[in-house]
Amino acid sequence: MKAIWKGAVSFGLVNVPVRLYSATENHDLSFHQVRRSDGSRIRYKRVAQTDGEEVPYKDIAKAYQTEDGKTVILTDEDMASLPNRSSKEIAVESFVPIDQIDPILYDKVYYIEPDAMGAKAYGLLREALKESERVAVVTVSVRTRMTMAVLRVVEDVIVLQTLLWPDEVRDSAQLDHLEEVSEPKKAEVAMARMLIESMSGDFEPKGHVDDFKVAVEELVQSKIEGGQVTEAPDVEEEADSGEVVDLLAALQRSVDRAKAGRGEDTSSSTATTKAGAKPAAKKAPAKTAAKAATKRAPAKKKAG
Repeated sequence: MKAIWKGAVSFGLVNVPVRLYSATENHDLSFHQVRRSDGSRIRYKRVAQTDGEEVPYKDIAKAYQTEDGKTVILTDEDMASLPNRSSKEIAVESFVPIDQIDPILYDKVYYIEPDAMGAKAYGLLREALKESERVAVVTVSVRTRMTMAVLRVVEDVIVLQTLLWPDEVRDSAQLDHLEEVSEPKKAEVAMARMLIESMSGDFEPKGHVDDFKVAVEELVQSKIEGGQVTEAPDVEEEADSGEVVDLLAALQRSVDRAKAGRGEDTSSSTATTKAGAKPAAKKAPAKTAAKAATKRAPAKKKAG
């Protein structure tokens, strides 16, 4: 696996050099929208709501909408002034009983492994967490946003699990029909308990299968074997296409547009990018000045 973050866990005077890895991956099925007649992909363009005009990527800005409907446009300078911190430290603030943290607060989960020099301290922290039967409440900055998280042990691995901020959990009092729930009879409760006892067992996640995913894959394979495959027609990318799939696509479009302006052939570079390879390397730009390191501050939620 590829580490997404490198830094250190600090608790007291102990400093543990570590690496962070995503502990989960999404296996959701992805379907494309195509024209039924020939399988040609459907593309979408960014258009302004007021007049339907397509908006170039360079003219798109971030905006914050207030509760009363006012729209405030934020410039790059505005965003740079916000307290987006990049820290290479997972700072332990306290050790708390795990049952004091409602599972509804748990968000993304990451594996933590030690760097070569931090193996001994890593083992110390792991055993301390195991024996204390507590989790470490920490603050950490992953991809610039400071957030709360906990450290806990799963088998022999220390896991970092980010937490939602309290105001990100919806108030259950906003549900509409809870007052319609009536008090069950004692006989009904006793029967429900008997049913629960009869269906009790241990949780075995490997015994659960995504039958929809399996069925779709089998259906697709049977169609392939039966020759029911549609080859979508090859089309050249429009110069002013409204969709920017990712940064690579945006850069490739810029390169092709510049080459076309000079009368150069763009077919080879476009084909290379479509195949998933990196575009031809260019001269490295001049090095930018290193960003000044910011001091760690208590976790504070960024304005949305």
